[in-house]
Amino acid sequence: MNVLQTQELVSTPLSTPKISLHTVGSDHRSEYVQVDWLIRHFNHWFSHHNVILVRGEHEPEYFPATTFEPAKIQFAHGFFNSALHEISHWCIAGQHRRTLPDLGYWYAPDGRTQEQQALFEQVEVKPQALEWLFARACLRPFRVSLDNLTGDGGDGQIFKDHVFAQVQHYLTQPDSIPRDGLLFIQHLCRDMRDGNMLGIKEFLRQDLD
Repeated sequence: MNVLQTQELVSTPLSTPKISLHTVGSDHRSEYVQVDWLIRHFNHWFSHHNVILVRGEHEPEYFPATTFEPAKIQFAHGFFNSALHEISHWCIAGQHRRTLPDLGYWYAPDGRTQEQQALFEQVEVKPQALEWLFARACLRPFRVSLDNLTGDGGDGQIFKDHVFAQVQHYLTQPDSIPRDGLLFIQHLCRDMRDGNMLGIKEFLRQDLD
């Protein structure tokens, strides 16, 4: 059963032809082309928000709009899935936090204590759940990230449980999905899945292990 119903999307079609996002493998040229596709389409779909998606050479960062430039969602190292993750944070942030550098977030760096990691995970559940929806909508794999390689990673299984539960909540109560996140999913499903919306049976807890 598809629980996210297709709505009328007000968007001018792009002249860019569809490309397959099914496979990337080790073909970095394919990854680059697919990231180009994502950048161009996101920037078109959300131009009304005065924001653009841009490749970053290093770590991700968000730059609010200025008098002279649009806001910038900069994702890490040109990676497709990093772009999806940063878009998820932007969708959740809301209008006020989009005026703040890095969307008002402050993270302790890698090497966090158990207590710091627990706070990190609380903040990351919704963005990573939304990222999983985005990834499925554009036929991409998804992996949760604890992002604490040199610290106390905590119980990854519990974090995965929470991400899975949040996805189930989003799918059974689509009104709980941030408006721009839902719009992004609808656009991706239209272009990459021939209009077939996401269904709850597509998301299994075991897929996160």
